[in-house]
Amino acid sequence: MAKPAYKPEISYGHYNTPYRYASNVRPAITRPYTRRRVPKKTNFFTLLFKAVMLVVILLYVAPHYIDNITRPLFMKTDKYPAVKTDYNKLYSPTSSYLSNSHFLGVNMLNATETTNPQMQYLYETYEMPLLDAKLINLAKEYPALAPSVYVWDYESGRFANFNANTVYSAASIIKIPVLIRLFKSIEAGQVTLDTRIPMTEYYKSEGSGSLQFKGLKKSYTVDELARVMITESDNSATNMLMTAVGGMNDVNNGLREWGIKNTRINDWLPDLAGTNVTTAKEMARMLYNIDNPNFLSLSSRERIVDYMSHVHNNRLIQAGLPPEALFIHKTGDIGKMLGDAGIVYTPNGKKYIVVILVNRPYNSPLGKEFIVKASSVIYSHMTSI
Repeated sequence: MAKPAYKPEISYGHYNTPYRYASNVRPAITRPYTRRRVPKKTNFFTLLFKAVMLVVILLYVAPHYIDNITRPLFMKTDKYPAVKTDYNKLYSPTSSYLSNSHFLGVNMLNATETTNPQMQYLYETYEMPLLDAKLINLAKEYPALAPSVYVWDYESGRFANFNANTVYSAASIIKIPVLIRLFKSIEAGQVTLDTRIPMTEYYKSEGSGSLQFKGLKKSYTVDELARVMITESDNSATNMLMTAVGGMNDVNNGLREWGIKNTRINDWLPDLAGTNVTTAKEMARMLYNIDNPNFLSLSSRERIVDYMSHVHNNRLIQAGLPPEALFIHKTGDIGKMLGDAGIVYTPNGKKYIVVILVNRPYNSPLGKEFIVKASSVIYSHMTSI
């Protein structure tokens, strides 16, 4: 007897209920519902706006772009010269008015070396509040002045700070970093003390110094120029020496390498506008490193001390010291600022750095009076501790 044909059981849906169906009937197939898209009606005003914008682009924007950008960029003609891009201005947009370095015709702004500066920092132990108070009281007697004072003791590291981190015009005190940079260049073999530099009309500068009145045919050794730069504060000699070492930017590069942040040369001497700037504390740090054997050689240090111990102007800090005290220094004097910076050697063996900068009414004699009194107060205090 033949077996009936096998018909499979079909599970459908989540009920899992079996049922049978005829072989000629197929189960319905469920398809996902698809929403029919109804075409949007075209807005007449939208079409009109797009047409107007297209006409404007074709008639005005595209020709201007081709004439002023595309054609000058790819076609070098007399009418359309090639576009020249100053990449330095793109990279450093402030270089046209703010820079401290110049290399191959490009102005740059170099950062100050603070991790491994060539100059050592002053080792400060603690402040001298009594001396600070004396200086503050003295300043109150001169309300028309704005002084800045920094004092540092070699033996103990004690210091006095009265606005010492405020930026002031440097006047001729800026010749101290110029002198230091000169001897760093001498040690590097870039120039020698016997190198002769001829005087030209270009170097002659008004203000202090006698070289401006000398003939143009004479030449001077670097040694002679450095001496008159410090002793007479000669501006012409300063400009000649700065040129010999590479210009203002070379001195500024040196300052950045030494770790000096705020001191900067912005103009050739005499700089009557006071654009060359410094702070009392940074100038003290430079004075301190004149004695640093890891920074300057012995011969350089001896020569610098020799120059600075014969400064002709003894009417500022030195006028407040007793005759037996030794003082190496450099003064600065322009209409709005008067200052002095140096190292004092007392008869009892004490040694301290003192920097006094005073903003004053134009050429006011009160500036000199304050510096002399402040020097006397500082000396009395330093010799009594």
